[in-house]
Amino acid sequence: MTVYCGVDFHARKQTISYLTTEDGEVQQAELHHEQDNIRGFYAKLLRQGPVIVGFETSGYAAWFEELLEDLGCEIWIGMPAAIRRQARRRQKNDRRDADLILELMLRGDFPRLHRYTPASREVLQQLRYRHRLVKLRTIVVNSLQYLALSRGVSLRTKLLTGRGQQRMKELKLPSHLAKQRDEMCELLQELTAKIETAESWLELKAKQDAQVERLMSHPGIGPLTGLCLVYTLEQVERFANPRKVTAYIGFDPVEDSSGERQRIGSISKQGSRLLRFLLVEAGQVAVRADPDLKAAYWRVQLRRNHQKAKVAVARRLLVRAFIMLRDEIDYAEFQRRGVAARSTRRTA
Repeated sequence: MTVYCGVDFHARKQTISYLTTEDGEVQQAELHHEQDNIRGFYAKLLRQGPVIVGFETSGYAAWFEELLEDLGCEIWIGMPAAIRRQARRRQKNDRRDADLILELMLRGDFPRLHRYTPASREVLQQLRYRHRLVKLRTIVVNSLQYLALSRGVSLRTKLLTGRGQQRMKELKLPSHLAKQRDEMCELLQELTAKIETAESWLELKAKQDAQVERLMSHPGIGPLTGLCLVYTLEQVERFANPRKVTAYIGFDPVEDSSGERQRIGSISKQGSRLLRFLLVEAGQVAVRADPDLKAAYWRVQLRRNHQKAKVAVARRLLVRAFIMLRDEIDYAEFQRRGVAARSTRRTA
């Protein structure tokens, strides 16, 4: 006997429609996260047999997933837009949403998303944490740069060095601005220390992973980009071809066509925003060392503009990383295969 649970999950509460395969009777429950015993409810269901819990993906559900994993429940996470498209009625409330999720689970039409392993979630969370710290540091640096420029001093990138910090502290400022400067300098040092700690952990993780080391043989791909690629794509065999990978990360172009008119617009931006950012940054380094990527950049830049050229290079870099992970090859072997393929076409 299996227990199926369709959960309409919110930050403060969840509405549940559940049944057992033995009697098929649908029952409802509403649990408030701060008041009710969530663990006790699902532990009680587990006494009747294996429990499968389905709910829409949510940024607030991390604790709920960990609780279900700890109890031993099977977790199905669905795409909200795809679930909503299958609703028969436009009217919407928590109970109907839970009933719809349960119905889709029983019919076999539940649009399940890939769930990352705990190891992947740990690395990706650390990457996002480091990225947020860098953004905070950038805000502080820009504020200090403004203070310096308002006094006729341009420090630029020197602000992150010891001499630049000393020069900043020597500026003559009104008392209230001097206090702000001192506090921001202290905050800058604290953020830099935290970023270095996070990066040390990530670099150690990269050295311990053979897949990341393989990707780092490609120009432009460092420990951060390599880790984000490996742990975001995770099981690369689940992608049938490179087009599936580019769509998963959000580099696929959006088509807006009508009749005989065909228009290809901007990228979809549906996947990992962090991975797209890192690939664009890595691509700008890669074009300096890889002639094929450099040629692709200039070809797009002349037809379009610099921004679209950067995205085009990042997309190519993603496809290369996918092929290297799928075939378990390094950059040298990838280049050798490309030269061999071009030679075959010329002789043919």
